[in-house]
Amino acid sequence: MKGTKFQLQVWNYLKKIPRGSVKTYKQVAIAINKPKSARAVANACAKNPYAPNIPCHRVIRSDGGLGGYSGRGGVAQKLKLLRSEKVDI
Repeated sequence: MKGTKFQLQVWNYLKKIPRGSVKTYKQVAIAINKPKSARAVANACAKNPYAPNIPCHRVIRSDGGLGGYSGRGGVAQKLKLLRSEKVDI
């Protein structure tokens, strides 16, 4: 994978989110020991060229909103992927 050190840290964590589960950008930030970097996590997800293999679609906003999706098909595809994993969104 190619990316910044921070992006790689985020993307490697995303691979650990189980199918059918979601985390918030803030939860990811806390998990990688960067608790104040939720926006940076969102930016790293937005720059993910490996979607859906690196499942940034499993990361949502703290208010329950979907946020964005960098993969082909945008947010509509993110919703479709989450529903295919039986995530209640």
